[in-house]
Amino acid sequence: MMVGMDHTRDEHGHPKGHDHEHGHSHGPSLATAGTRHIKPLGISFVLIGGYFFVELIAGFWTGSLALLSDAGHMLTDVIGLGMALAAIQLAIRHKSETGSRHTFGLYRLEILAAFVNALLLFAVAIYVLIEAVQRFSANDQELLGVPMLIVATIGLVVNIIVFFLLREGAKESLNMKGAYLEVVADMLGSVAVIAAAVIYEFTGWSWIDPLFAAVIGLWILPRTYHLGRQALMVLLQSAPSHIDLDDLGNQLESIGDVVDVHELHVWTLTSQMESVSAHLTALDGADHHSILDQARELVAATYGIDHTTFQIEPESHVGCQQDCTW
Repeated sequence: MMVGMDHTRDEHGHPKGHDHEHGHSHGPSLATAGTRHIKPLGISFVLIGGYFFVELIAGFWTGSLALLSDAGHMLTDVIGLGMALAAIQLAIRHKSETGSRHTFGLYRLEILAAFVNALLLFAVAIYVLIEAVQRFSANDQELLGVPMLIVATIGLVVNIIVFFLLREGAKESLNMKGAYLEVVADMLGSVAVIAAAVIYEFTGWSWIDPLFAAVIGLWILPRTYHLGRQALMVLLQSAPSHIDLDDLGNQLESIGDVVDVHELHVWTLTSQMESVSAHLTALDGADHHSILDQARELVAATYGIDHTTFQIEPESHVGCQQDCTW
């Protein structure tokens, strides 16, 4: 028997006339939270997008692979920031619509954006490494050290501004975190280009440029892998890494009158939106309302998850454990 199907209960599965005010929050709306990110994202998008063209032109002009690699990385920032803005706008738009078929909203778009961003970062890093190897094997190439230094220094200032704009949002959103990490990588990339320009000006070593470009590419790869893996785990609806499913199942089974827990699922919809669902088998005659309250309060208090769905089944009920196979 599933809570909510009994006509003696209200639409939430509680006995009619029973006051039930606790434990029913589903957390803040991501669309509402996302509105806080629009302004810093928009400013960052304009700053990074404008300076990308400066670095791209300067990279070809000065002959610096390190500067071109930084520009390529900055391009992924522009795309990532644009996708983050689009995801938030779509989530807000969906929030205002009624009768939508997207019953979970469009929040998963930010995870898709983060995953695509990781793929773009990976492609840029591989391109830079291949190009660096080719530069090493080629003849020395003359660089314009001073212009390269000036452009990289201004780029560092732009990245520092964007870093502070995105820092708070990175604590709340995986997509914002992706954009934030890229800006951090850009900051280090700008520092690497500045160092390469200074060394070249004092020594004339043109190989220092592809060396620093390769360092930038190698620095990007593990962070790209981590971001991509996080996004992929969410897309695959894997249980969050900080939740022990066996322990959660045992805790639910320890609730009075509960004799079995099955069909336990924990997944992440998007950043800061985790959900739990489970079937709880209870002794015949047990108070289902009390079990439901205890289960929800346990998950909220122990794991900080408010969005829960529990199906309470009497022990004499047969069929569910055989029919539910996933």
